[in-house]
Amino acid sequence: MEGIIAIWQRDIIKFFRDRPRMVGSFSMPILFLVVFGIGMGGSMESLVSSGTNTENFNYTEFIFPGIVAMTLLMTSIFSSLSIIQDRDFGYMREILVSPVSRVNIAIGKMLGSASVAFLQGVMMFVLLPVLGIGIDLVSIFQILPVMFMIACAFSSLGLLVASLLNSMQGFQLVVNILVMPMIFLSGALFPLNNMPGWVSFLVTLNPVTYGVDLMKHIMIDVESLNAAVREEMGLNLTFFGQPVTMTGEVFFLLGFTALLILLATLSFRRANS
Repeated sequence: MEGIIAIWQRDIIKFFRDRPRMVGSFSMPILFLVVFGIGMGGSMESLVSSGTNTENFNYTEFIFPGIVAMTLLMTSIFSSLSIIQDRDFGYMREILVSPVSRVNIAIGKMLGSASVAFLQGVMMFVLLPVLGIGIDLVSIFQILPVMFMIACAFSSLGLLVASLLNSMQGFQLVVNILVMPMIFLSGALFPLNNMPGWVSFLVTLNPVTYGVDLMKHIMIDVESLNAAVREEMGLNLTFFGQPVTMTGEVFFLLGFTALLILLATLSFRRANS
């Protein structure tokens, strides 16, 4: 347990000491908020209103949970780059030959990246008054543990990718190829309906899809929306034809995290063999 805390603490300290990283990580989410929320908001609201006879639909409110999920995804995965940096500077070799078990190393690195991503995601809530989005206190208490769970799932993915690669350039290339399709095929920025069959198949396999949908159900209160709006905005998510529940999404993300932690642990063992 001490090994997990030490590895986690080191990543948190590095994050708070790197001010440009703290500020720069907001640039992409804010850019997407401006382009999609403000730039396309009027057009999307007009389309939804004309198709559902609804006048109070707020497109910025629809994409904000997706933007937060995107922040969690990008920050947690790119935070895993520290594994390759630690390997280059010899720190990873030191902890791999230490008495700390490979499982604890993987969990410590995952929790470090997840905590950094969680803090970045929470900071996004500062924009709520600016965007004119209201969220009640109960929803905030519900969304925080969900955000941390989602950050753990995405961090475990970054951990696995970083454990399999040997260069920072290769990691950045693979992550960029991986992250952008996961964002665009998750429902974070636009509805997941009326898509070709093969795209819908990829959406179903995308773990980000379930994190985004889970956050939307908590932050938007999907059940109170008009049925036509839910259908138009792709909020009636299914898993190979079966309706997806919030409980099912939680178990899916927990299982996804556990599986990738196991695979990353095996990768660490291979690296030290």
